[in-house]
Formats: sequence, C-alpha cells, structure tokens
Amino acid sequence: MHKNLTNLNLEDLKQYTPEQLQMQSVTAVLLALGSNYQAEKHLPFVREKLTILGEIRLSTAFQNPDFTATLEQPKPDYINQCVYLTLTSVMTLQQLQQSFKRLESDCGRQRCSESIKHSIKIVTMDIDILLIKLEDKENSLSKNKISKEIAKSPKQWIIMADRYPFKAHERAGIKELISNGV
Repeated sequence: MHKNLTNLNLEDLKQYTPEQLQMQSVTAVLLALGSNYQAEKHLPFVREKLTILGEIRLSTAFQNPDFTATLEQPKPDYINQCVYLTLTSVMTLQQLQQSFKRLESDCGRQRCSESIKHSIKIVTMDIDILLIKLEDKENSLSKNKISKEIAKSPKQWIIMADRYPFKAHERAGIKELISNGV
C-alpha cells in the first residue's frame, strides 16, 4: 500500500463537482460506506467486492444515529466506515460511480422517491466517493479550462465538492486512515 494519505491536509485540497471529473482517470479513492439495515451482512459483502477492484484499507466502523431522526420519528442507526481503495487498473470516475451503484443495487438498495421522503428510509448500502486521486499523467480529454487545471496537479488528491464538508464520522475515518499510514 502506498502511503498516499500521509500528511494530507483536507483544508488545502481543491474541490470539484463529480460532473467536472467524469472522464478523469482515477488511481485511488477514499470512500464512505453506510448502512442502516443489515449492515453486518452488507458491509462485508461490499468490502469483499471492492477487493476485486484493488487493495483496500479500512477505518473503524462507527455506529451513528440518523441525523434526521426525531423523537416523533425515530430512525435506525447507521454503521459507517471509510475505505481507502487503490485501484488495480485505472478507471474513470464515471466507471467507478457505475461500479458503486451496481454494488449498492446488489445489496438491494432502493432509492426513495420524493413522495415517500418522510417515511423511514432503509438504506442497505450507500457508497459515497469522498476523495479521488488522479492518474499521474495528463490525458487527451484535458481540453477545457477545468480539465487543464486538474491535469496540472495530477498527484494531488481532489475532494468531491458534493460531499464536503465531511460529516463527523467521515472526517474521523479519514483521520484514522491517515494516522495509520495509508
């Protein structure tokens, strides 16, 4: 395992939206896994499937209350865990997102519609990309201003803007992985 997160300062990293990065080649990702239903079944399943894509390192699994729960509408706790994944083969962010959506579906993930958003939401598996590490070379798709800017610092980790600021358990998982020398 490369020590790619050593001395990582999250506040210094650039943020981009997933739409800006879709065709960028990725060599490593830092993920947040979450489940509030049968986590003891779904988390090991997803971790095993992630090893097919590359080498993984794990943070501690944290039990967290659903922040949308109220006294009137209690909700099940989540089990959350961060995963550092070094890919065996380079993939685009879009390919990774599709792979993770398939894994969520394999766990029986059902996306809620707006009409039932106030009911208790069962989440068998949620896989969120927090950080990505780009391939260490400029690609042929680096034509527009944002792509050129991204390509100038290919060794840099990038924060997924739609996931920042990180939740407390995500920040704790990232810090644990950093302190463990990932």
